[in-house]
Amino acid sequence: MVKQKTTFGLIACIIFLLLPVGFAQTGWQYADEIRSRINAPTFSDKDFNIVDFGAVADGNDCTEAIKNAITAAYEAGGGRVVVPAGQFSSGAIHLKSNVELHLAEGAVIKFSTDPNSYLPTVYTRWEGVECMNYSPMVYAYEQNNIAITGKGTLDAQSSSENWWAWSKIQKADRERLFKYGQEGAPVQERKFGAGAKLRPNMIQFYKCKNILIEGVTIKDSPMWHIHPVLSYNITVKNVKITGYGPNNDGFNPESCKNIIIENCYFDTGDDCIAVKAGRNDDGRRVDVPSEDIIIRNCRMMDGHGGVVIGSEMTGGVRNVFVEDCMMDSPNLERAFRIKTNAVRGGFIENLYVRNIAIGRVHEAVLKINMFYEEGDVGEFAPVIRNINIENVTCGKSEYALYLKGYQRSPIKDVRLKNCVFENIEKSSIIENVEGLVFENVIINGELSEINLAEGDNK
Repeated sequence: MVKQKTTFGLIACIIFLLLPVGFAQTGWQYADEIRSRINAPTFSDKDFNIVDFGAVADGNDCTEAIKNAITAAYEAGGGRVVVPAGQFSSGAIHLKSNVELHLAEGAVIKFSTDPNSYLPTVYTRWEGVECMNYSPMVYAYEQNNIAITGKGTLDAQSSSENWWAWSKIQKADRERLFKYGQEGAPVQERKFGAGAKLRPNMIQFYKCKNILIEGVTIKDSPMWHIHPVLSYNITVKNVKITGYGPNNDGFNPESCKNIIIENCYFDTGDDCIAVKAGRNDDGRRVDVPSEDIIIRNCRMMDGHGGVVIGSEMTGGVRNVFVEDCMMDSPNLERAFRIKTNAVRGGFIENLYVRNIAIGRVHEAVLKINMFYEEGDVGEFAPVIRNINIENVTCGKSEYALYLKGYQRSPIKDVRLKNCVFENIEKSSIIENVEGLVFENVIINGELSEINLAEGDNK
């Protein structure tokens, strides 16, 4: 372990002066301010039961009945579209302003695995690039005050026999999409859908305000489970997300602001929570960050990462607060991960983590890697700074830290305080990091001290 003594008070002063505007107060005080701004939408007490519009829990398609119930609620000025107990089959569901989709206990919506059920195409984002593609299972565009609530289940029925198989044959369409983004083609001309193999995400609210997802179980998405984009004021609580397919991320807010995720359960085939903000040239065209995000009292099981930022983060990510969570699985690869490269560019700043109990993760407690995918081959070196980890325990992992920045753009100001990491197999990897500080950090039973001032580079 590295032991390098400097005056801690001097370091604290330097850090204080370098913090962005708004962070002269402690970061966690700012989290309280964010929380005060986020208010879940409320709805009319008028109910619109889908059975009254012709839905029958007999395996026949109920898409039209659900659509008509949503339209009736919308035209009445808002209300609650109720899915009663039973199994109902559906294609794409498009929510409208002031409408709450409520799944009663015992209610299950089983979504069709026929791609034609998600046509015509809609305006969407796929891996950080805008395009016209299959509709998500539940979708809204430029709507206000929308919700999915209740104790029921949304089941996309994805498997290796349908949607998940597309991950092996999507390469040509994926490359075509990225080329459109690089060339700046108009979004309406970036046509996918029928004949293409870009899987839709399960729930996507695009350019929406005042969103609530509460209580429901969401499972087996074709790709990402919940994916709000360019949206504002989002509450997700008491939600259970399970799905072990390729790219089965749990909750991926992208270019969104004012979000709280609490009391949720994730057991996924990819990242549990991944904060995103657009990809490469198309991300620079849209140029909207994700910011002011609170994650609390959540549990993460399987996944590539517990809380992740990137890799689509070109518009930047700032002010992410994670507290009072539990993570534990031999199939959870990292607890906290930042992944990016010099093609993405952008910035990541002000990550605050505290009071996290980690049973075990496979690779690292904290991984920050600027060499993800393309690595250091572009002109847009990312900026990563002000990473704070406090009161985190881990029972087992390969590394405590895995930090790899660029010499021309080092990772800056990583601070760990009051952390205990046991059964760590290998020494931490630390390359091109400035301002790394350990305070009361115990690794394998021994106090570990690292104290690199600003300008010092390890």
